[in-house]
Amino acid sequence: MIFTETKLAGAFIIDMERLSDERGFFARAWCEDEFAAHGIHQPPRQASISSNPKRGTLRGMHYQIAPHGESKLVRCTRGAFTT
Repeated sequence: MIFTETKLAGAFIIDMERLSDERGFFARAWCEDEFAAHGIHQPPRQASISSNPKRGTLRGMHYQIAPHGESKLVRCTRGAFTT
């Protein structure tokens, strides 16, 4: 996994490191040890998925404070997003 820091404190762009061969590729989407090495010590407690047909739309990225705060892991499977 490749962690790239962003301007937002505690936020990373996390790229999967693909191991490719004639069958296709394999990549880890989550590794507790690698996340912990970058200061991320919260194992996933919930996984959700959304699909947004309209360009520029994000769902589930609202601000939350304690005791209801959550860390977010966002995956872009098609298209792109910028920081």
